[in-house]
Amino acid sequence: MKYSEYQEKESERKRIAIAHLENGVDFADISSVYIDETVQIGAGTFIGPCVTLEGDTVIGANAKIYQNTRIRDSVIGDGVEIQSSVVLESSIGEESRIGPFAYVRPGSEIGRNCKIGDFVEVKNSTFGDGSKSAHLTYIGDSDIGEDVNLGCGVVFVNYDGTHKFRSTIGDGVFIGCNSNIISPVRIDDGAYVAAGSTITQDIPEDALGVARAKQKNIEGWATRRGLYNKKKKQLQKTEVHGGEEQ
Repeated sequence: MKYSEYQEKESERKRIAIAHLENGVDFADISSVYIDETVQIGAGTFIGPCVTLEGDTVIGANAKIYQNTRIRDSVIGDGVEIQSSVVLESSIGEESRIGPFAYVRPGSEIGRNCKIGDFVEVKNSTFGDGSKSAHLTYIGDSDIGEDVNLGCGVVFVNYDGTHKFRSTIGDGVFIGCNSNIISPVRIDDGAYVAAGSTITQDIPEDALGVARAKQKNIEGWATRRGLYNKKKKQLQKTEVHGGEEQ
């Protein structure tokens, strides 16, 4: 690209940003945003630095799009907050909170007043009003009802290496931390999944699904392997040298 072409692109980029500014959009740093001419933004919305808005994106009024966010071909409702995240070919309902570091992939529909937190990935799924997934979760090819809580580390296991499968989660379901949902399964309204479970069968309404191996403690195992005494000697050595290993 020639410098003159670069200058022309920069001039166009600033023109688009200024037009939004004049229509009531607030910018932290108007010189650092990248907005396609096809993008629509409602009045009262705040755009942070290093934000990229692409394609047929529509952002409602009074939203907050914080730094380092990329949105493409998506609909963002009024009052939504997105922090340092990527949203592609999806929709986010009013007053929902996304990020930081969330990844909303194509075909996803997030409802109103939802929470998609840090390091949560949503792909080709629906997420009902009031549902929450605060952190470290993968939601793939699934339909999540309203007021559902997904604990930390929940994974929807949707791919068997050949085909994709879909799961359905009813309203008011609670899925505990570090659970695997092996699609296709259905978890009906008000059901609970115990933390650490691997769910391979449907769970009926109002039931608790528990799928864990029974714990077994083998007494003296570490001593027999020579590990426990070795560790005690290391700790004693640390204490002798004032808490620092030499």
